[in-house]
Amino acid sequence: MKTGSPAPAAGELRWFKSSYSAGNGGDCVELANTGTAMLVRDSKQPEAALLAVPTAHWTAFVRMATRG
Repeated sequence: MKTGSPAPAAGELRWFKSSYSAGNGGDCVELANTGTAMLVRDSKQPEAALLAVPTAHWTAFVRMATRG
């Protein structure tokens, strides 16, 4: 998914991992909030492609995921 405006450069963003991510170098994703979208990237390849999800869609996804 793409947002209507370009995302800030990856270096300008505050990236974070889930509190459920293990610290042992396993498979993890990182997230950053641009204000209009959530960006998702592979923590092992941070320079690779990003997935941009509009904030409203991300919120709906998280709500659905937490319901089980």
